[in-house]
Amino acid sequence: MLAVAYGQARVGLEEGGIPIGAALFDGAGNVLGRGRNRRVQKGDPSLHAEVDAFRDAGRRRDYRDTIMVTTLSPCWYCSGLVRQFGIGAVLVGEAETFHGGHDWLAENGVTVTVLNDPRCVAMMREFIAARPELWFEDIGVADE
Repeated sequence: MLAVAYGQARVGLEEGGIPIGAALFDGAGNVLGRGRNRRVQKGDPSLHAEVDAFRDAGRRRDYRDTIMVTTLSPCWYCSGLVRQFGIGAVLVGEAETFHGGHDWLAENGVTVTVLNDPRCVAMMREFIAARPELWFEDIGVADE
């Protein structure tokens, strides 16, 4: 499942955006939606990867059996989306470069798995070093 989100992050990086990818899966492992952080590409500060994947998935009556997979620990905004819609599980590619709201999600009943995948860590470290102004424009500032 992480491969889908990672692929989206790579596309976002190639487009000149922030390399964070996400995908929403059903309980059987079928992709419902995929997305990437497109704040830069679309000029929309709310278009984070998890939001993009969630919107791509379309409406459902119930999200409890879904899994949000993201290459980076979800920020507070995206963590709120998970709680608001009752997404049952979150799979995090890495939380070394940014420790978002995944602890809060776990404390509130969401199943959280943090992989600290070396590919995800390396991609974000390289991006932050190359584009610190873009990183600290939004996402990195929340980690201070």
